[in-house]
Amino acid sequence: RFYEKVQALHQDPKASVDNPLLAFSLIKRLHSDWPNIVYSDEAAENTQALHAGFKEVEQELPGTEDLDGAARALMRLQDVYALSVKGMANGVFQRAGASRPPLYSPGRRVSLSADDCFHVGKVAYDTGDYYHSIAWLEEAVSLFRLSYGSWNPEDRSSLEDALDHLAFSYFMAGNISHALSLSREFLHYDPSNGRVARNVAKYEKLLEMGTVGLAGGCHGPPPHHCCPSHVLFGPLFSQPATELHPHLSCSYETNGNPYLLLQPAKKEMVWIQPYVALYHDFISDAEAETIKGLAGPWLQRSVVASGEKQQKAEYRISKSAWLKDTADPVVRALEQRIAAITGLDLRPPYAEYLQVVNYGLGGHYEPHFDHATVRELLGWAPGSVLGFQTQCWCSSLCFWGCQTLGLSALQNAALFWWNLRRNGDGDGDTLHAGCPVLAGDKWVANKWIHEHGQEFRRPCSTDPQD
Repeated sequence: RFYEKVQALHQDPKASVDNPLLAFSLIKRLHSDWPNIVYSDEAAENTQALHAGFKEVEQELPGTEDLDGAARALMRLQDVYALSVKGMANGVFQRAGASRPPLYSPGRRVSLSADDCFHVGKVAYDTGDYYHSIAWLEEAVSLFRLSYGSWNPEDRSSLEDALDHLAFSYFMAGNISHALSLSREFLHYDPSNGRVARNVAKYEKLLEMGTVGLAGGCHGPPPHHCCPSHVLFGPLFSQPATELHPHLSCSYETNGNPYLLLQPAKKEMVWIQPYVALYHDFISDAEAETIKGLAGPWLQRSVVASGEKQQKAEYRISKSAWLKDTADPVVRALEQRIAAITGLDLRPPYAEYLQVVNYGLGGHYEPHFDHATVRELLGWAPGSVLGFQTQCWCSSLCFWGCQTLGLSALQNAALFWWNLRRNGDGDGDTLHAGCPVLAGDKWVANKWIHEHGQEFRRPCSTDPQD
């Protein structure tokens, strides 16, 4: 039964991870559903062979961190794109309460099981995020009710589990009457559970006393402190159209460099302040594939600066690797191209190695600044003067999650802006974000060039405020 289920879900292996629901269910099956099958009573006849086979691959399978991270990714997509949880459970990426077409229509629609929805809700529940736990556990309860009496050996949860967690979530959110109703339903299925019986008595007493809710709960929909993603990314989707400006134009750019004479760069000015230029067709498909292949084996969870140290953070979910220009002629050619159009010195220590970043299921980078000045880091390193991004999105399904400075993704294009003003101060107008990837994945290559070493290439102004 389990094999037939997996086979049906993965008829097209290449498309397996384009759909975030498929990606989540794949991780969940490999982490928890499959072990449940291996160690189930029904597997008794093949116990030794199944256990031995499972042990061989166990270290390569997703872990708890992977599964919980995938659950948080679905909640992030729910928040940022205002998706309906019921719709997501049914395989539809539809905005809650909207009649417009879905944001994303996968080639093959996949639904989540009651146990899948329970796990997402449980991840939220365990962190005290009752806004999300209520939404996902409600869906889990609804699905468990429909299938009550039938048993799936891969499931780790049940209707009783979902009712128990949902009741407490409602209690913590201040809805005591609904918590009472759900707890009574629980006792209908398991009348001997003393703990839930005590909860029923407690809720009844609170209602008799006229208690309506608890302080500090999550009482309403976003934006609020329980789901900050909507607040952080929301403005990116409501930016006004750029006003017509005489200096916003397209041109073939040589920058006075012989390297670009025969093949000028296709430059599009998209912003004046801050200065933002977009270079179309900056990298070829073959070059992008080469860079992906070089970086792939070295990808590690991306970190952020924390004082003098670096650490993982929930506000940046991606993997990254660093490539020297000696790694391959393609990397060297890309660096020469960057140097030509910027006119800056990329030799060490004036620039960092090429950073290759991959954003997968719900991968994102919350609004942030790229610059880090000497004054801010107390002498740690020269400040970054710009962020030059050769953005090579290699999945055509990566959309609604590929925005930087309000720009949607353009495959194989490059984006350039100055992070620091001429006087060395950080430019506060360069706040930007990488929105969560709704479908497919996203590849970006960044080239960070330091302020130190560029004094004669980008000299300071006579105006100290410039």
